[in-house]
Amino acid sequence: QVQLVESGGGLVQAGGSLRLSCEASGRTFSTYAMGWFRQAPGKEREFVAGASRTGTSSYADSVKGRFTISRDNAKNTVYLQMNTRKPEDTAVYYCVAGGTLGMYDYWGQGTQVTVSS
Repeated sequence: QVQLVESGGGLVQAGGSLRLSCEASGRTFSTYAMGWFRQAPGKEREFVAGASRTGTSSYADSVKGRFTISRDNAKNTVYLQMNTRKPEDTAVYYCVAGGTLGMYDYWGQGTQVTVSS
């Protein structure tokens, strides 16, 4: 069982940077693929970024080149660096964990990110 706690969300202006963090419980963090999803008001939940156990990263086209996912296995933490934010990035961001990229079994509670224009 893995528990995920996100932090770092809030109200920010367009164009700037923000970093989300997700701390995972347990001693097996390094064995999990980690990722981020988001859900904007009135829209389906969508994949944002993923990081495999070995460090391979994948991104949604909408954030490629602007967002960076990274992980610190020593701190049981995965990060999402969000640069050049746009109003359409406004959403609740969820941290996820699973056995492999694309297969996520555990979800955090989510953190709200609101980007003002």
